[in-house]
Amino acid sequence: MKCVLLRVGKGRCAWADTATKDFTRRFQRTLPWEEIRLKPEPERGDIDRVKVAEGERVLARVQRGDLLVVLDERGESLTTDDFEVLFAGALRDGRSRVVFAIGGPHGHGEAVRQQAARVIALSPMVLNHELARVILVEQIYRVSTMMWGGGYHHV
Repeated sequence: MKCVLLRVGKGRCAWADTATKDFTRRFQRTLPWEEIRLKPEPERGDIDRVKVAEGERVLARVQRGDLLVVLDERGESLTTDDFEVLFAGALRDGRSRVVFAIGGPHGHGEAVRQQAARVIALSPMVLNHELARVILVEQIYRVSTMMWGGGYHHV
């Protein structure tokens, strides 16, 4: 199974790139990783149009058999144990990929939220997209040590 992060944004955030690279390096042997940055839609006053266009870009990258997990502050809160269950279920169900989606500055359009198998919140607060990215990969690393061994996660 492979983990994929689809993120809408400009990127180029050195501290987040460094942290993401550090955590993904730790789990890539057991859980292959791919990060795809999608270009944000130019904003010209119509936020709904922006969310639709960005959502189309996200959904175009989702393949049959993927488990799409959307990150949104209005989503359900998961514990780390719940997050591990999500991964274990994806493996059990034979999913080829778990795809996480971080939307643009205005969030996800309704079509993306409806296509998602799960909509989860990393926090009830709105997080900077780069911070959300780092929190996500840290939790994926933590789950990988729970599933395949390692001393990082302590109960």
